[in-house]
Amino acid sequence: MRKTFIHFFTIADYKEEENWLRSQHRRGWQFVKFTPPCFYIFESCKPQDVIYRLDYKNSKRAKRYTDMANDFGWEYCGEGLGWLYFRKARNIIETENEGELFSDNQSKIELINNVIKTRFFPLCIMSLAFLLITIFSFPYFTSHLSHNLVLAFSIIFGINTAVYIFLITYCGNKLKKMKNKYKS
Repeated sequence: MRKTFIHFFTIADYKEEENWLRSQHRRGWQFVKFTPPCFYIFESCKPQDVIYRLDYKNSKRAKRYTDMANDFGWEYCGEGLGWLYFRKARNIIETENEGELFSDNQSKIELINNVIKTRFFPLCIMSLAFLLITIFSFPYFTSHLSHNLVLAFSIIFGINTAVYIFLITYCGNKLKKMKNKYKS
C-alpha cells in the first residue's frame, strides 16, 4: 500500500527532514519518492528503526557516488531538488560514524556551503528581483486598476514580501548556525 504525505521543509531543514523520514519508517512507512515541492510517497513496511541521510549535490546523480555510499551500507532511495536520499538500518550500525554520510566536520561545512551557493543565494537574488520588479511596476498597475484591485494587489504583494523575508532570514540564520557549529 502506498501513501502520500504533504510536508514542507526549507533548504536549511534537511536534518529535520532526515528525522521525519526516520519517524515515518518507525511507524511502518518506508520512503519511496519525493516529488517537488512537498509530496513524499511512502510504502507500507514493517516498522523498523532506519536512519535516513541527505546529501546535496544539485546535479544529476553520480552513479559512482551512490555506489560508494552503497559500499558503506547506505541504500540510495532517490533524489529531489538536488538532494540525494539514503537510508541504513539502525541495527547494522556499530559506531557513530557509521550512522553518518560525512565523518568529518569539513565535509558537513562543504555541504552547507554548496546549499548556500546553489540554493540560498539564487533564492535571495530571485526574491530581490521580484521585489524590485513589483515596486517599479506598482505605479503602472495602480493607475489602471480599480481601488479594490489595487488593495488586493497590495495585500498579495505584502504577504509575498513577508514570506520571502521570513524564508531568507530563517534559512540564512539556520545555515549560519549549522556552519558555526561544525567549525568549532
